[in-house]
Amino acid sequence: MKNLKGEGSRVYLGLVHHPINNKRGEVVTTSVTNLDIHDISRSCRTFGVTNYFLITPLKAQQELLKRILGHWNEDKASVYNPDRSDALNVARCVSSIDDALRSVVETEKKLGNPYQKPFVVVTGANFKQHDGLAEDLKEKLKIDKRPILLLFGTGWGLTAPVVEGADYRLGPIFGSSFDGYNHLSVRSAVAIYLDRLLGASESK
Repeated sequence: MKNLKGEGSRVYLGLVHHPINNKRGEVVTTSVTNLDIHDISRSCRTFGVTNYFLITPLKAQQELLKRILGHWNEDKASVYNPDRSDALNVARCVSSIDDALRSVVETEKKLGNPYQKPFVVVTGANFKQHDGLAEDLKEKLKIDKRPILLLFGTGWGLTAPVVEGADYRLGPIFGSSFDGYNHLSVRSAVAIYLDRLLGASESK
């Protein structure tokens, strides 16, 4: 996979706030957080992600997002912190996963990519350890030129229909904790997955 200027698959990322499970397994809508907007945008910009979709149907949350993103597009803010302004240029607010998919298709059409239908990848800390490996996905997408939409859940994770409708399920991230603890923040998980998929190889 490569970035926007490369010849391989372009990568898009979605942070899903609906539909999401809560701890009781009910479908809910979670709140957008300021840290997720800024930190995930910075990770996406660092690893060449084309667009970062913050997915929420709540109008109040959309208005908040537009105010934050609009602030960093203003001249004074961009001069004060140009790196932050640059990173937030990849962020987009959409109402649903379907809207994110449509946006990917539209962008790919404009870029002349015949492989317009995104390859949807889902993540989750509660997935089985033997689910798909990032290394396998990276190799697959060197050949498959379709864009990839990488979905992350908030709350207690993506709902079953979203997971079952995806093309690929990435296995969870485990560190070296003796008891298998793997409750990373979504911001940390995004950074680790992007490094595994898009990080530059170390020189030997």
